[in-house]
Amino acid sequence: MEANTRSTTGRLPAAFLTPGSSSFLDFLGEHSPELLPGNRTLPPLKGAVELPHGTTIVAAAFDGGVILAGDRRATMGNLIAQRDIEKVFPADEYSAVGIAGTAGLAVEMVKLFQLELEHYEKIEGATLSLEGKANRLSTMIRSNLGMALQGLAVVPLFAGYDTDREKGRIFSYDVTGGRSEEIGFAATGSGSVFARGALKKLYRSDLTERQLATAVIQALYDAADDDSATGGPDLSRRIYPIITSITDEGFRRLGEDEVAEIARTVIDGRLAQPDGPRAEVL
Repeated sequence: MEANTRSTTGRLPAAFLTPGSSSFLDFLGEHSPELLPGNRTLPPLKGAVELPHGTTIVAAAFDGGVILAGDRRATMGNLIAQRDIEKVFPADEYSAVGIAGTAGLAVEMVKLFQLELEHYEKIEGATLSLEGKANRLSTMIRSNLGMALQGLAVVPLFAGYDTDREKGRIFSYDVTGGRSEEIGFAATGSGSVFARGALKKLYRSDLTERQLATAVIQALYDAADDDSATGGPDLSRRIYPIITSITDEGFRRLGEDEVAEIARTVIDGRLAQPDGPRAEVL
């Protein structure tokens, strides 16, 4: 039976009843393109604009899954804009996104990405492969290139459990939407060079989820130690990094008590050894 595509008072508009693409972005671009972040026109500006920016995100794979984590600080120039910002979000049951860059645009992009994956599943009756999800996110970042060239860049880190390959995988991006699959671990954001350096010495593929969560907090601590835009564990305010784990059982955010316990262990160790644990010399 042919769908009734006429717009009638009290009913959904015709666009919502007409068969079309399984991509929510394509649907939005066709019927309300002005709602896409990359299609907005910025007013003429003089000089730099200071907006809240999210900073350091790290990811690392272990046998059975992957961990995606982020610090909690957002900066605006030389000021701390927010101390407890959320930077890691579930994309769907088996994947997650960590955001770095212009915070407002990044959060909006994550919400669109979540809708994109949900829309595809409802239309097709199946979930996208992890590779397909990574490609969809690449397209979204590319569509934001105009904003990025004006200083409003978004550079996420995407990680998930590949149900076909039965392992955790990590994907990094540049501002043009260029996608790279990372082996073992990855980091993005202003403190990424320090976090990546720490993980280079601490990471092993045979670490358990708990051990890897500890290594990730060590990496974020090192990033905060050298990068003013990255916030380390804040015991006085009870603000701790967000640590998430994605396995064959799905997405899980580690509880605050669990993360607090690991953070306190890391900080206690730093009191005796300020530069952190030493890697073995072969």
